[in-house]
Amino acid sequence: MTRRSCAIYAVGVICSTLLIVGIGLVVAQVFRTVMHNRLKKEIVLVEGSRVFESWKRPPPPVYMEFFFFNITNVEAVLTGAKPQVTQVGPYTYREYRYKDNVSMVENGTKVSAYNTKSFVFLRDKSVGDPTEDNITTVNIPAWAVMNKLKGNFWKASMVSVWMNSIGAGFFTTRSVNELLWGYEDPLLARLSVISPDVDKIFGLMVNKNGTNDGEFVFHTGEENYLDYGRVVTWKGQSALTFWTTNQSNIINGSDGSAFHPLIDKNERIYIFTPDLCRTIYMEFEKDVEVRGIPAYRFTPPRSVLASKEENPDNEGFCVSPQECLGTGLLKVSPCRKGAPVVASFPHFYLADEKYVAAVEGLSPERVHHQTFLDLNPTTGVIVRANKRAQVNILIGRVGGFPKTRVFTNETIMPVMFLNESVEIDEASAGRVHKLLLIVTVVSNFPLIIVALGAIMLAVFIILLYRAHREKNGANVLFTKAIYATHSEDETSYSPVSGKEKEDPQNGTYIGMTEKVDGQA
Repeated sequence: MTRRSCAIYAVGVICSTLLIVGIGLVVAQVFRTVMHNRLKKEIVLVEGSRVFESWKRPPPPVYMEFFFFNITNVEAVLTGAKPQVTQVGPYTYREYRYKDNVSMVENGTKVSAYNTKSFVFLRDKSVGDPTEDNITTVNIPAWAVMNKLKGNFWKASMVSVWMNSIGAGFFTTRSVNELLWGYEDPLLARLSVISPDVDKIFGLMVNKNGTNDGEFVFHTGEENYLDYGRVVTWKGQSALTFWTTNQSNIINGSDGSAFHPLIDKNERIYIFTPDLCRTIYMEFEKDVEVRGIPAYRFTPPRSVLASKEENPDNEGFCVSPQECLGTGLLKVSPCRKGAPVVASFPHFYLADEKYVAAVEGLSPERVHHQTFLDLNPTTGVIVRANKRAQVNILIGRVGGFPKTRVFTNETIMPVMFLNESVEIDEASAGRVHKLLLIVTVVSNFPLIIVALGAIMLAVFIILLYRAHREKNGANVLFTKAIYATHSEDETSYSPVSGKEKEDPQNGTYIGMTEKVDGQA
């Protein structure tokens, strides 16, 4: 066997080995499985893990925008006209959030923490000064007190007199700063004298600056990566008590700050939100890309806030059979001290059209009013998110308060909506890119082996072809050598027969015979 033959044989063996091993690894997903198992072990909520510090203090900036609905025809509304509103905003605040009092519990399988938030006003991202801009809106303390006392004729009559004496009407004009961070309400101040548990300060965000929502206990994800960041208890409870069914009271999913790695498009993302006093879910909508990072967009479907007729699972969120609202609304009065507060998406997005039509000036649009969450499916990292929610007040006739008779129909009056947004910063995006590159290279290493095998296969074919050509060339030379043993000089010409024949057309036939040496 020649050296060239040995080389061809060796290339063939290497080619077949690479292809067999590479294809086997691709089919078995060995490297992909190894990499995924590594991710499951590294993305856990324990000291020293890849994600623990960023979970405690998220580096990307979070912004909170507030938009108010200014009522422009109060006098007409008091005579039964349709309310007219104009949107005013945004008033933007930088939101600083971090996990406080973090401690490992239950032998390190769970971690407890407090979600602390603080807000700093950003004038350059706002439409005006919140201390100077005034908004005419629903007098929420008055409606809360009236709803609390409905059915109690004597107390309602006394409070009605108080309201007349201090000039507390159904609507009020306050500065944006007062509506957000609190002001002393005259009606609440009077009630607090006889009921010390009544807080005389009211504000949509009162006591929410520099404070927390209570203690959360989370799964670390060490025992099961699908439990990473999942809420175990809130304020010491594993279930809520606000609603009428166990399914509605369940505390499930993340708090919205952490999601498990290796997310699938077909799964539901569950999030527990204390602001809504319930768990909501999101479903996959489409693929997106943020700063070059691939992500899945998850959004709440219409069924989350659908009516009990449209989604029977939501029947437990009805405060009572008589207080069961339509699609797109959630009455959160059970966790708001009985106040007639109704939550929805901004401008009643995804709600029944009748709620939009009841108030002039609303225009729901998906691009501006949809809540969404963009998650990198490999790491579970949030690359972009917009949480949008609207605060509304249910106004209508209230027993014991004669002046409410002007409200012939119940109306869901929008007060304010918020947009809490975040997008991954450059430094964090760089770290995610690096991690994704490692995952991609390691997971696709079998494909590299297959590619090398394909290259060696091409080399093997070229070597075989060249060897075949060289072999054929040698055969041609050998054949020519055989037929070249007789020269032209050794050939004589003679007639075919002893007597030459002449053909009238072709002439004389000549025969060729080997020349014989005369001396032989």
